[in-house]
Amino acid sequence: MYSNPGNPTGYVYTKEEISKLRDLALKHDIFIIADEVYREFIYGDTTHHSILHEEGMENNAIIIDSVSKRYSMCGARIGTLITKNKELMATAMKFAQARLSPPTLGQIASEAAVDTPQSYFDKVISEYKNRRDLLVKKLKEIEGIKVAEPKGAFYIIAEFPVDNTEKFAQWLLEEFNDNGETVMVAPAAGFYSTEGQGLKQIRIAYVLNKNSLERAAEILKKAVEKYQKQ
Repeated sequence: MYSNPGNPTGYVYTKEEISKLRDLALKHDIFIIADEVYREFIYGDTTHHSILHEEGMENNAIIIDSVSKRYSMCGARIGTLITKNKELMATAMKFAQARLSPPTLGQIASEAAVDTPQSYFDKVISEYKNRRDLLVKKLKEIEGIKVAEPKGAFYIIAEFPVDNTEKFAQWLLEEFNDNGETVMVAPAAGFYSTEGQGLKQIRIAYVLNKNSLERAAEILKKAVEKYQKQ
């Protein structure tokens, strides 16, 4: 199972990488489950390539999608399972029909959201790109921070010049403020399966407006400078 574009890095898999996953699936006759909820959010000349586009994957590919990301319907637990494997789909339908408490309001809202015009996504993608560019620029201005430019989704992983971002995040909330304001960050170690990795990294979601992102970066810059002097 993989996400494309990725959370938390915003990485977009190339066609060549997807083809290697296809070869692996066909060699061992296993399923590839692709979480493609962010596929609308791609920046620049980068293009999204789905595992379902790969020849021979009719019985081995499963796509997972969700309205909560595509239409910014946070908390709406409505999504789709897409596959060309008829046996798998028939089995999935049995489980779907067994649900006794579907989120009715979520289904009604999702049905309406499906008719959202492409112009909406064009505006959203443009806005996210501007936010990404601003945040990357501001983070690079902070001495010691390393940050990669994501090609999709709306997340950034940044490495901070601190000993441990779990402790840094707690310190931000408990001991630091700039004119009564601070920021809450998500330590990235929890995204790694290998213990000890990502201890100096955080994930930032650029879902705020540009003024708020700029202010958050300003607070982080002052916080890093003070934290290093302790």
